[in-house]
Amino acid sequence: MEWILPKDITEKDILESEGFVYLITNLITNKKYIGKKFVYSKRTKIIKGKKKKTKQISDWKTYSGSCESLTQDIQMFGMENFKKEILTIHRTRTECNYTELEQQIIYDVLRSKDDQGEFKYYNANIAHKYFRNNIK
Repeated sequence: MEWILPKDITEKDILESEGFVYLITNLITNKKYIGKKFVYSKRTKIIKGKKKKTKQISDWKTYSGSCESLTQDIQMFGMENFKKEILTIHRTRTECNYTELEQQIIYDVLRSKDDQGEFKYYNANIAHKYFRNNIK
């Protein structure tokens, strides 16, 4: 399943960015996940006794989230039953981190429930700091 890109955004634009904020939707249950993905990973290698920073392209094309319950549902329902959308792209990691946090708060991912009382979002925490279990 490929990413659905925002209007007027190309793969070239993504490769020129640092990362993006995305939405994955389960087409069967309509449960969603808001997250971020960096396009490049940065590593430090020691070459000839000196530290050198390297940049490698990530697995962004095939990425489908790091949330365990989302991953389990993808395995159970199949990737064809999910929609992957890139919402915004960002030129810096800080901007990407901030926008992910902003979107998660705007959509109240930790508290939003559907008509049956089930959580609307797979997200169980925000920034590994604010957890659904601790918020009322």
